[in-house]
Amino acid sequence: MTWVKICATTNLRDAQASVAAGANALGFIFAPSPRRIDVETAPEIIAVLPAGLEKIGVFVNEAPERVAGIAAQVGLTGVQLHGDEPAAHLAEYRQKLGSRKLIKTLQARELLADGGGALQAYLDARQSFDAILLDSGVPNHRGGTGVPFDWEASLPLVQKIKAVLPVIIAGGLTAENVGQAIRWFDPWGVDVVSGVEHETGKKDEAKLQSFVAAARQTESAKKAG
Repeated sequence: MTWVKICATTNLRDAQASVAAGANALGFIFAPSPRRIDVETAPEIIAVLPAGLEKIGVFVNEAPERVAGIAAQVGLTGVQLHGDEPAAHLAEYRQKLGSRKLIKTLQARELLADGGGALQAYLDARQSFDAILLDSGVPNHRGGTGVPFDWEASLPLVQKIKAVLPVIIAGGLTAENVGQAIRWFDPWGVDVVSGVEHETGKKDEAKLQSFVAAARQTESAKKAG
């Protein structure tokens, strides 16, 4: 089953709607963002969520000690590093975070421009983290752009990642295209923000339901085929 993460949760109502829609994980942004949540509000939400639901904190260029401290304080089950954290530093994050899931975000645009060297460095460090999230950020806007990256050009990158690590596809996903993304990449997971919002930082219940349903219907069709 494709892992579905609804990111940028800012309030309990949206969290509960995401759970009701069938999400496997919720994301909480602790980096500068219009969708940021503070460390006082996050644990109030997380405390009442189902135990089996993954609670993933999103951080940008924070020190490992601070990331681990917030993770423990608010009750995160995993962490997503969404900044420029070098591959060589991931072992330190792993050491501080212990058994919590550790996801590293990479920008497809940057990997395509680089020609493969940067990606290989992360693949070589694969023992230090659990998955790569491929996103479509642009300069000064790391995520939540609502715009997909170049899927065709990025397919070889995804295949290379999948050979050694789970890959999560993000960037401009909606109920209308998530099925296509799953068929195209056959990823371990998908991640959505703007595609399930009615305004920045506020989820749309109907869009949440449609997004998860579209992902599940695609899986069922693949198995039937």
